[in-house]
Amino acid sequence: MTTARTASRTRSATSATDRSPVTGGHAVRVDIALLAVAIAGISLSAPLIATIAAPAFAIAFWRNAMAVGALTPVALFRHRAELRGMGRRALLLSVAAGALLALHFAVWMPSLRMTSVASSTALVTTTPVWTTLLLRLRGHRPARLVWAGTGLAVLGVLILTGVDFAVSARALAGDALALAGGIAAAGYVLLGAEVRRTVGTVAYTYVLYLTTAVLLLVVCLAAGAPLAGYDGGTWLKLALLTVTAQLLGHSLINRVVKGLGPSVTSTAILLETPGAALIAALWLGQLPPVAAYPALAVILLGLALVIRADRR
Repeated sequence: MTTARTASRTRSATSATDRSPVTGGHAVRVDIALLAVAIAGISLSAPLIATIAAPAFAIAFWRNAMAVGALTPVALFRHRAELRGMGRRALLLSVAAGALLALHFAVWMPSLRMTSVASSTALVTTTPVWTTLLLRLRGHRPARLVWAGTGLAVLGVLILTGVDFAVSARALAGDALALAGGIAAAGYVLLGAEVRRTVGTVAYTYVLYLTTAVLLLVVCLAAGAPLAGYDGGTWLKLALLTVTAQLLGHSLINRVVKGLGPSVTSTAILLETPGAALIAALWLGQLPPVAAYPALAVILLGLALVIRADRR
């Protein structure tokens, strides 16, 4: 009897071991597919914002506030127990991530009007560099392949945007704001990865967006940015921005960061730059520069190196 039980347990363990790589590989493929959808969503952000007749702070507020409105029924009725059971640490980290996301929006959007779009984009997309550095400060030792892939991906963005940093005081201030936006985004991704170890996507995302919306509301009121009085077309575009860039973009990023990790996720966000250029070409008739295609290839190669290092 004991021998039979031992054999049965051995077969079960072997079967589970044989299944785990397949299951793990399938999960990674699903996460990568979802990440691709997320990148497509956030890539629509810049071209869509360019057509919205509303202040930058108001746009940032409404995309989060509308997302909170959409998530409230799901969070309160289907995930109420998870929200109540988050724990003090997870709740505080979620609020901190929301504060960093609000900071990201609050400093990056004004930078677009203070310095060149190319300069602002190049600096705000340094997120994976700061992510890797912050991981190193926390005691992690990223592989050399991670550093190489991150550097290559950032180089791809520089190829696309060019290096045209101005020297005026206003432009330098805008560059500093864009750089701060990239650092804030790195902190947001890292905190999200930590919270998602124990908290589900909906509960975390709900607290995240709620915090971001409240803080951006304070910013709008302090800056005197009008939050109403828009025409129907503007409200429709704000709703579209919420669905694509926020619910499908940032929400899916929050979903996959648990499985793919912060290094892969933050590096993939660099694809937003060529993605936005391609969408602008199809939608607004703004043909992307010739450098967009080799830049996309370089970013994808860098991302592949980071994914390979992370899988190891």
